[in-house]
Amino acid sequence: MIFVTGATGFLGHHLVPALVKAGHSVRALVRPTSRTEFLEAYGVELARGDVLNAEALRDSMAGCETVVHAAGLFRFWGDPTQFENVNARGAVNMMEAALRHQVGRFIYVSTVAVIGTPRPGVIIDEAYPCRPDDYYQRSKYDAENLMRMANRALQFPVIILRPGAFYGPWGRYAWNRLFFEDPLRGLRIQVHNGRRLTFPVFVPDVARAIVAALQRGRPGETYNISGDPITHREANRIISKHAGISAFRLNCPAPLMLGLAKVLTKLADRTGREPYYPTTLAKYVFYDWNVSSAKARAELGLAPTPFDEGARQTVEWYRKTGWEK
Repeated sequence: MIFVTGATGFLGHHLVPALVKAGHSVRALVRPTSRTEFLEAYGVELARGDVLNAEALRDSMAGCETVVHAAGLFRFWGDPTQFENVNARGAVNMMEAALRHQVGRFIYVSTVAVIGTPRPGVIIDEAYPCRPDDYYQRSKYDAENLMRMANRALQFPVIILRPGAFYGPWGRYAWNRLFFEDPLRGLRIQVHNGRRLTFPVFVPDVARAIVAALQRGRPGETYNISGDPITHREANRIISKHAGISAFRLNCPAPLMLGLAKVLTKLADRTGREPYYPTTLAKYVFYDWNVSSAKARAELGLAPTPFDEGARQTVEWYRKTGWEK
């Protein structure tokens, strides 16, 4: 039995079918307010609770041999206490429950973003020095470090996966919104003439990497899970081709976009609503994310879906759901 968190989210919609297809029995931690019809259709056992309830976690995890901790709070803006509670404290609660039940393998889904702001001309592999510089990045890196400490001191069998920027069916935020939804709705802009490298990963590939890590991953190791880096311009061209829209993007000066983001972020601090362009977004669009997943390809058999095919499937999903309008 595999204990899974984040099963109702973007990744979960791809992970649960992949686990079931691989022959695994799944028990999913779900909040009382979560919609679970999708999970029930796959025969998933449900455990009500959340990662902040340590006692309930210990009870829910009983009888599970492995754990996939994919739940987390990912936003570009928000309360720093919430990030630390959900992403760091929640991970510690999961780790303590797993240690109590002596699970044989624990997959922690982190993010390549823990590196902070990329340095020009440097390939981002697993040895790249991490300097997280926003609340989300720091909370995920705190969780990573706590698990590494437990691995060294207690032989905690953790395997850390760092996916790139998620895209694919079932997503409406971050990379999907910027590169798919905005252009489909007519908002077609770019910075730096689209020459910056981005680091997308097709979410079904992340699900397959998790399944592989359950068998082939080495405890104590970290693996980047990403597709080939691609320029914004090329990504826009491919998406536009499949969507049947113009590949033209209005080039906006970076200082103008950053100034707008600062204004919107200040307003958000008053309204309590996330800005459409928060200042933290700048590190993802103004820099080159030259991410290498060579280690995962060699050890986990990662074979990233070509971006052309992943984009085609994502556009098709938007058309089916009608959300492109």
